[in-house]
Parts: sequence; C-alpha cells; structure tokens
Amino acid sequence: MATASSPGAPPGSAGRLITVDDPDDPRLSDYTGLTDVELRRRREPAEGLFIAEGEKVIRRARHAGYEMRSMLLSAKWVDVMRDVIDEVPAPVYAVSPELAERVTGYHVHRGALASMQRKPLPEPGELLTTARRVVIMESVNDHTNIGAIFRSAAALGMDAVLLSPDCADPLYRRSVKVSMGAVFAVPYARLDTWPRGLESVRDAGFQLLALTPDEKAVPIDEATQGGSERVALMLGAEGEGLSTRALMAADEWVRIPMAHGVDSLNVGAAAAVGFYAVTR
Repeated sequence: MATASSPGAPPGSAGRLITVDDPDDPRLSDYTGLTDVELRRRREPAEGLFIAEGEKVIRRARHAGYEMRSMLLSAKWVDVMRDVIDEVPAPVYAVSPELAERVTGYHVHRGALASMQRKPLPEPGELLTTARRVVIMESVNDHTNIGAIFRSAAALGMDAVLLSPDCADPLYRRSVKVSMGAVFAVPYARLDTWPRGLESVRDAGFQLLALTPDEKAVPIDEATQGGSERVALMLGAEGEGLSTRALMAADEWVRIPMAHGVDSLNVGAAAAVGFYAVTR
C-alpha cells in the first residue's frame, strides 16, 4: 500500500513523496536484493542503473551529473534530503527502517538510497588525450579495493582510471560507498582487450610502470625522478598482483621499498603510495 505526500508538503514535492508499506511494491524493484552480489553485477549494468548510499554520496552523484531514477528514504531522512526532493523530478519512497531492510536485505545504516542512471562510458582514447597521470587496474575484483583506489586517485590527483575487461564495477554500491563518491570525480574507461589494449596507452605517449614487489623492480621514487611527462601506473589484484603478460607489457617495473620484513602492501595502500610518487 502507498500514499501520496501530505497536503502540507512543500510546493513541488507533492506527488513525488510517497509512503510505501509493502515490501513487494514493484516501484521498489531497483532496491531489491542489494546484498546479492552476483544478481546486482548482472542486473545493474544491464538496466543502466547503480545505487548511491548515504546523503553525501547521493549529493556527489547528482553534482557529477547522474540522473536520479528514485530515492528510498527512512522517514527521518526526508527533511535532511528535502532540497533534493524539491529539485529532482523523481519519485521518493518513504519507508520504515524495517521495510527498507526487508527490501534491500540489510540494515540501511545511512537511511538514504538513490537509484541513479548510468552514463555511457567514454573510450580510453578520449581520456588519454588530456590526461598526464593514469592508473591502470588488472583483474581487481574486490569492490572495497576498487573504491579505495578511486578515493586515493581522486585525492592524489590522478587524471583517469583504465580497467581491464575483468575488473569489478566501480559503480557497484560497495565501491561507491568506500570511495565516498570519488568514483564520480575521476573519469574511467575499460580497455577492450588485455593486455593488447596497453599498446594504445603507450601510443598516446605514456610510460607504463608496473607496480610489483619483485626484487628486480626499481624503487618507485627513483623511477619517477625526471621521468616521462605522461605516466600510467599499473596495479594488479590483491595477492596475485599483475599477471606475467601485464608485467611483460610494461616499460619498467617499480616497487615500494619495504621494511621490517614486510613483503608488500594491500593493493589499496600500495596504490596511494604509488599515486603520491607519480604525481608529486
């Protein structure tokens, strides 16, 4: 069952603020089963949507130009998001925390979700035309790592991100949440072929630096002193790192010097150190 907003609602919001008390209401379908990773991986790109969670992330998605399909709000968040409700011509579903949990499959701690429309991804060549510092990820499938890497890329001034075909979706809810919306700030594209697609990066004038703990690699601060005007830093998945094929395609191997017997860092932490080295 659903009811429209009250007669006393502010001008412009009437008819868009809708109270819903049925978890099977088809209008909530964008938000069903958010914890089912495989389902959402298949469904969201196919339907051209992604989920933004929390007030700050929703606002950052809007600021980045993503069109809102709808919002799902716990009652106490309606006033907080009132300006967005008044500005955006999209339905807003007010629900109890219990109903939100039944629909999504988890307790929505931040009390606010928005279904946003995806934009077409640019071609890699479009990003490479103006970029100077690029990160390239190979087979990074952990959404937390994707989000952390994007957040560091934004904070430390990387210009663009290129993904191998099998990398996880930066717009998956967990990635967006961990990045605090930084996935909206750094443009990204997918390379159609791997590792052959790296040739297009080199042809655009970039030096390909492969980040690896291998002892044959050069310390990254040495490799970036007086180096190429355009640098692409390659990162591999947690644990396995860059594949042999990717390492062979690189121009140079670089490493982060370690101490106290530690052999390597988590890829998210390593990315932050690497970004600082290539952008300072």
